[in-house]
Amino acid sequence: MLRRLLQRHIPHQDTLKRNRSLRFLSPIVANTSLWVLTRRSVGNAFMVGLFCAMLPIPFQMALAACGAWLLRCNLPLSVGLVWLTNPLTMPVVFYGNYRLGSWLLDTPVQPAPNHLSTHWFAAKMVDILPVLFLGSLVSAVVLGIISNIVLRLIWRWQVSRSWKRRAKRRCAQREVIHRNTLT
Repeated sequence: MLRRLLQRHIPHQDTLKRNRSLRFLSPIVANTSLWVLTRRSVGNAFMVGLFCAMLPIPFQMALAACGAWLLRCNLPLSVGLVWLTNPLTMPVVFYGNYRLGSWLLDTPVQPAPNHLSTHWFAAKMVDILPVLFLGSLVSAVVLGIISNIVLRLIWRWQVSRSWKRRAKRRCAQREVIHRNTLT
């Protein structure tokens, strides 16, 4: 069930190979182990994608692709999950990470000015960046590990549920055949 849902929404490997702008990535796209949907590959892809999404760095998608290549997990999922922190959600997520970092370091939260300016950012970056990076790193590790565990448990639960359904169906079919042979 989960595999079919993911296969419907993930682009096919051949369509990416034919795309002119992605031709330079053909060695990576051609690797079939990065397109497999198994419990392990999907769980690790969620871990890599959500880990990279929580980091306040540029080129998150490239980092997620490298992580997917290193861990041999599903490439499209890990790169797509980076968009959890899109331009609309990024301020909220990174502010939460900043608050987490300030709580962990036991430092006061820097108040936001009435008018945001580059001068204010330049003056406060020395105070804000270490706290933001610590909070982001902690939330990235925790979210990555929890998502991997939860996804593997959901996958296992669905597989065992489908096995039980099939076993019940087979048992019912055997009973019908047995009744038909007795009459």
